Amino acid sequence: MVRIIYKAALPLPDEVPPPLRAVAAAALSMPLREPRPVGFPLLFTSDMKLIEPAVAFLHEHSIQRAHSADTLRTYAEILVDWFGRLEQNDISWGEADAVDLVAYRNHMLSAPSPRTHRPYSTRTINHRVRGVLRFYDWAVRHSWLRSSTLVDRETDFAVTRRYPDSHHRDREGDRGIFLLRQFESLPRPLTGAQASELLARLVPPYDLMARWQLYTGLRVSELLRLSVDDVAQHDGKDRADTAPQQRVIEVSCKGRKHGYIIASESLLDETDIYRSHHRRAWLNRATRLHRAGAADALFVSDRGARVKKNTYQHILRRVGTDCGFRVTSHQLRATFACMMLARLEQLAAQGAVINPLLIVKILLHHERIETTDRYLRAIAVDMHSLTDILDSLIPEAP
Repeated sequence: MVRIIYKAALPLPDEVPPPLRAVAAAALSMPLREPRPVGFPLLFTSDMKLIEPAVAFLHEHSIQRAHSADTLRTYAEILVDWFGRLEQNDISWGEADAVDLVAYRNHMLSAPSPRTHRPYSTRTINHRVRGVLRFYDWAVRHSWLRSSTLVDRETDFAVTRRYPDSHHRDREGDRGIFLLRQFESLPRPLTGAQASELLARLVPPYDLMARWQLYTGLRVSELLRLSVDDVAQHDGKDRADTAPQQRVIEVSCKGRKHGYIIASESLLDETDIYRSHHRRAWLNRATRLHRAGAADALFVSDRGARVKKNTYQHILRRVGTDCGFRVTSHQLRATFACMMLARLEQLAAQGAVINPLLIVKILLHHERIETTDRYLRAIAVDMHSLTDILDSLIPEAP
């Protein structure tokens, strides 16, 4: 059975028997390039052989890409489960194909989780399958494998299955259908009319949060990490009325990486109004009631506490249902990307020297553009080009 052994610290010379103290001292003085930290997961087979490609995959995502500990643990659990399944069926990991992946999926459908003893949800199954596909894509790109049918586009497959019972359905309701895709589905952005209706029906602060996602493309985690200091430098009373302004705001992105967004004048104005009215009133009330308010957080609830991710997403889904269409926080981000790309394509067609796809990639803080990344080149973007479109992403209500 595949198992995880977490890396421990090397012993000090005085912690080992005298004959081994010289070796222990030499080991401590040995220079290492990007050493694996204490507690790093090491994957071993049942006969205690290190699964080198899996460890290298985890090492890159932890050390080089600086992914969080939670992300590393999730990747490790996916690989342990996958390699354990291959070992039980005596299948070499390099020879695994789509049939083995479907069998792995069917195993999760028929058996409960050995950790929670509950049936897997379709979301968990999809997540694990995509994790396996991500690992094989990485293994081929880094020459651990020459090729794999799991990353060959000619072997795209989709399997649909209906369940007679309901214990495999997601809480949000997936209509009893589980769909396995080798590649992510295309985004479904909101139309301008849908976005306007959504913003009109949301109550503070969720209307402003949705507007930030629609105007900047922030992930929900990045949105919730925004602080008052990030927007405090903007003061509508002190700026020149004749010159439109934007703000380049640094944000903490996925994987603890640093990025930036460009906030438009109208968005900053609405944020200033929210800070001086709703936010201030809610924090003052929390103080009067002796509650602990989130003084540094930009978005707080009417109780003065930091807005929680689940609360924000639940309200988006509920209001979207009332409006008659599906809404998620990621869909707002996709709407920004599609509308921004459409506007930039129009500018490029009119002669602007820009690369629309590369600009959107940078603004969304993506790592790469798959196979087209090598054909792209960095192009300096005139700030005035972005100025013309930032305030026109969502049409004004008549």
